[in-house]
Amino acid sequence: MNRKELIDLIEGGENIHCEFKRHFTTPEKIAREMIAFANTKGGYILMGVDDDGSIIGVESEKSEAEMIKDAATNYCEPKIEYKLNFIVHKGKEIVSVTIPESSSKPHRIQDYEKEFDINKAVVMVRVNDKSMRASKEMVRIMKANAGNKALKKYFIGTMEKTVFEYLAKKEKISVKELSNLVNVSERRASRTLVKMVRANLLVIHLKDNGEEFFTAAV
Repeated sequence: MNRKELIDLIEGGENIHCEFKRHFTTPEKIAREMIAFANTKGGYILMGVDDDGSIIGVESEKSEAEMIKDAATNYCEPKIEYKLNFIVHKGKEIVSVTIPESSSKPHRIQDYEKEFDINKAVVMVRVNDKSMRASKEMVRIMKANAGNKALKKYFIGTMEKTVFEYLAKKEKISVKELSNLVNVSERRASRTLVKMVRANLLVIHLKDNGEEFFTAAV
């Protein structure tokens, strides 16, 4: 990344692909941000930049680089690939961390569990200009996509037809809404909606408050 590219990113503000940070206090906080980008579409963390885009600079590029390496290697499971750039602008140094979208989703905060436990794993994703914890539905979809487990043949039953009829009127549906609509457990409603996403019939979305909903695939 060169200086012009850096300035363009800063002028564009924080978004799904870019996060500003004055500084990080712990490797785990860095890990959460890195995991969110790796689990979504990739992006940039600009260290030494305030939320409003003003350039503060970092005190020590060496200590920042060491903390980032520690976060990516020891606090992320599996570890995160990244690239560092050190750019000086108006006498202040900015550390740019580039995280590509991962092919090993879902990444989680290191929990030292031998097997992935969906009830315990802390999996982060990027939503607009925020990093937040992914729902179990999103985690299941990530795991299926990583294993190339798209459902190519999927039987459309009564519950699926009810989903499409509801979407024709309301445009979006949640797990709870489907559960109430057809009088089944939220767990069963969740499984149905996840399978419909895997069959490319629905798309899952996450709101800024962490709530999720599903819409028909275009």
